[in-house]
Amino acid sequence: MTVVGPFGLSVRDQALEADVQAGLAAVEEGLLEATKSEVPFITEAAQHLVRAGGKRFRPLLVMLAAQFGDPYAPGVVPSAVVVELTHLATLYHDDVMDEAAVRRGVDSANARWGNSVAVLTGDFLFARASHILADLGPEAVRVQAEAFERLVTGQILETAGPQDGRDPVDHYLDVLSGKTGSLVAVSCRFGAMMSGADETVVDVLTGYGERLGVAFQLADDVLDIASDSHESGKTPGTDLREGIATMPVLRLQERAARLGLAEDIALRELLESDLSDDARLAEALAGLREHPALEQARRDTVRYAEEARAALAPLPDMDAKAALMELCDAVVHRAG
Repeated sequence: MTVVGPFGLSVRDQALEADVQAGLAAVEEGLLEATKSEVPFITEAAQHLVRAGGKRFRPLLVMLAAQFGDPYAPGVVPSAVVVELTHLATLYHDDVMDEAAVRRGVDSANARWGNSVAVLTGDFLFARASHILADLGPEAVRVQAEAFERLVTGQILETAGPQDGRDPVDHYLDVLSGKTGSLVAVSCRFGAMMSGADETVVDVLTGYGERLGVAFQLADDVLDIASDSHESGKTPGTDLREGIATMPVLRLQERAARLGLAEDIALRELLESDLSDDARLAEALAGLREHPALEQARRDTVRYAEEARAALAPLPDMDAKAALMELCDAVVHRAG
């Protein structure tokens, strides 16, 4: 058993490990090439998060999904570069919206160069991803465009909040399906599609990716509360400080409304107050870390990870399928 990719994913087959490692190495080269510009400052800004590292979760999924067809097909690596460039671009924009100071253990682009540079750098990465897509054919362009529309819609829905009478938890899960699930699903879709896998296999892997993406984001919600900056690579409580109600907060609100317990209501009121003060943010984090709502959010993560695992049932038994199933466990493990 060897280790490859994010979360220490173990791969039991040496040939599969070699394919995945070679593919990820090629993606890394592709990312550096795609983020070069004739303007040195643009190169520096565009490569800021590339060089900071990251899990390369989406390219890994492309490589594993490609195992169900021809993993050496010419479109596999470029499509993995596209999804990672798109993901990186959203991080630049997210950090501006969240006023985040840290990303992947380094200063965020907006903290280092200001919001305008961060937004424009994200746009530059989107442009480079589109350039690569143009060589992958109209179907790839259509798939990416639909996913990008869903991603932006999810972000807008999060900003707008649920409509009157809509269950906030259901609304939030719709947000995550668009904001995170869409691009993870496309990662699996591209890997299978570019490898020439059967259309039914493409559909199965796309459904798996959608559910895994939601589980992945739910795990991030838990990490934002439960981890320190060394573990997560970003400042804990960023979402709390910005007033973003992630799953642990929504589960707290749900419990406070249902049971009416004084301690739940007090914590809810603290979370709804101004958390720009570091001491108040620390108090809010400490309260959530000890609250049953955090454990409920962990159970939500497990539920979506198990749905992702179940979605793989129609696929033939092979090492790539085992690795995809293990990713479900790895995502749950991140949430504790």
